[in-house]
Amino acid sequence: MSYIKHMAFAVKSVDETLNRYRTLLGEGLDAKVVVAEKARIKVAIFNVGDIEYQLNESLDADGRFSQWIGERGSEGLHHICYAVEDIDAALDDALAQGATLRLCKACNVFGSHPHPEGYVAFLDQETGGIELELMQVYTPEELEQYKSIRGI
Repeated sequence: MSYIKHMAFAVKSVDETLNRYRTLLGEGLDAKVVVAEKARIKVAIFNVGDIEYQLNESLDADGRFSQWIGERGSEGLHHICYAVEDIDAALDDALAQGATLRLCKACNVFGSHPHPEGYVAFLDQETGGIELELMQVYTPEELEQYKSIRGI
């Protein structure tokens, strides 16, 4: 069983886009805005209903979200993250059906690997140009282990 963990949007300006969500829709009022230096992004995180939205702005002109916007000519939905119970089994199933792995540009890794919220892997644009991220969300114990290894 899987569910949508988050939807990630590539934006030119987190602050401007978040302000539009707040003004036009009354959403994102409780957004958490963080700068992820390792990934070289600024991100606003908030929920719309049960779905987490992530507004992602590259900190560098040649960053992954800036490049994505440049390639398409506009901001928009970059990827959808699906939470899965077993990432290895989900990847095996997807690859058996013809999916292809995509590089995690933040970590420079193909396939399943640890990330701040869980084990992740990206699939190429298999569904109409939208990247797919699969995530096996950490258990509380795995999250503590991840944080201790990284000194968080």
